Amino acid sequence: MLSQFSVKNFKSIRDEMTLDMQAAAISEHTDKVYKCSNNEGFLPVAAIYGPNGGGKSNVLQALHALDTKILSPLYAAETGANGGLGIKGGGIIPFAFDDNCKNNATEFEVFFMTERAEYRYRLNVIKDKIEYESLDMRKVETNRTTAIFERENGKITIGDVLKKIKVSEDISDSIPLLSYLGITYRRNEIIGDCISWFEDRIRFLNYGNPTQELKLAIDNSSDRKTLILDMIKEMDLDIEDFRVEEQSMGDIRVFTRHSIAGKDYEINLSEESSGTKKIFGLLPFIAESLTKGITLVIDELDAKIHPVLLKYIIMLYNDFSVNKRGAQLIFTSHDLSTMNSRLFRRDEIWFVAKGNEQNSKLYSLVEFKSPDGTSIRKDAKFDKQYLEGKYGADPYLKKIIDWGEIEDA
Repeated sequence: MLSQFSVKNFKSIRDEMTLDMQAAAISEHTDKVYKCSNNEGFLPVAAIYGPNGGGKSNVLQALHALDTKILSPLYAAETGANGGLGIKGGGIIPFAFDDNCKNNATEFEVFFMTERAEYRYRLNVIKDKIEYESLDMRKVETNRTTAIFERENGKITIGDVLKKIKVSEDISDSIPLLSYLGITYRRNEIIGDCISWFEDRIRFLNYGNPTQELKLAIDNSSDRKTLILDMIKEMDLDIEDFRVEEQSMGDIRVFTRHSIAGKDYEINLSEESSGTKKIFGLLPFIAESLTKGITLVIDELDAKIHPVLLKYIIMLYNDFSVNKRGAQLIFTSHDLSTMNSRLFRRDEIWFVAKGNEQNSKLYSLVEFKSPDGTSIRKDAKFDKQYLEGKYGADPYLKKIIDWGEIEDA
C-alpha cells in the first residue's frame, strides 16, 4: 500500500508537495483506518478536488511518471517496447515558469508498504538523467531501517543486504538502478518485492477505452466477477450477467445479458449506452483492486458515473469486510455530493490550486486553518464551505484565494 508520495519540480508543481496516506490523529471515522501489524494506520481513500487547470491531475501524473520511469526499462528488456500504461500525460517535465527549475532536478520520494517491509525510494532526474537515487527498507515489527543502495552522480553504493550483487560499471545514467536490478536480480527477495509493488500493487486507470481496459482486469476469478455483478446490481442497470469472449490477436468481446419479461437477451457491450460502457471500463479494476489489495489511481473518477455509484465505490474501500487486503483508492473529482463528513475523514479530502506564479499547491482539509487559526470542524458542511471558497481552492477559480490561510498549515 502507498504510505506517502512527494514530488518537486514537475509540470505545475514547483515546490515540494506531499500526498500522505498515513492516518492523522483525529477522532472521526476511526473504524475506516486500515491498521498494519504494528498498529500504524493508513487511509483507504484519498479524494483530490480543485478547479480545472489547478493542477490536481498533475499530482497523479507525477506518481505515474515515477512508476513508468522504473518499469519502462523492464518492459523494454522483456518485450523490446515501452510498456508504460495508464494516465495520459506521462514523461518527466519540470516546472516551466521558473528559469532555475528548468535546469534543476525533478525530485520524487515514495514510501510504500508490502507484506515484507516498508520501503523508501528516492529518485532525482534532470532531463532523463539520474542525478540521485536511493532505496531504504524499514522492518515494521522492529522499526529498524536498512540502506539498500544509494546512487549519486554516477557513484553507486550497495548496502550489506545486497552484498552478493554486482553492478555493471557502464549502467546507463538514464536508467534507474532499481530498474537495472529488477532486470538482472529480480529473484532477490528485496529487489523482487520492490519491483512487484510498482508492477502489481499500484495501477493507474484512464478508462477512455473500456473494452481494452476490461481485457486487462477480467480473469476467471469467481470472487471478482461476483463483486462486479454485485456492483452492477447496486446500480440497477438491469444487467443479469456478462461474459468475455477472447478473439484472435488477443482482442476480446464483451456481452451483457438482460432479462426482459422472463426472457434472456444478450447484446454486445458496444451496443450499450456510453455510461454503461464506462462503468464496464471501471468496475473490473475496482474489483481487482479490492480483491488483491491494489492501490488504484484514477483521474476524474466521477466522469460519466452517477454520484450514487461514486458514493458506493468509496464505501466499498471503507468496508473492511470487503476490502480485506488494504486496497486504496486515490482519485480526482469535481463531484461535491460526496464531499461530506458522513463519507470522508478530513485527512482523506485534498485540494489543489495555483498560486500567483502558476505553481500548484496540495493540502488536505485536516491541515487547513481558518483565518482565526482554528481547524475545520469534523462535522462541518465541507461541500458548502468549499463552494464558498473557504478552503482556498475555489471551484470556479484556478488560483488560491488567500495563500495566507494555508501557509502555516
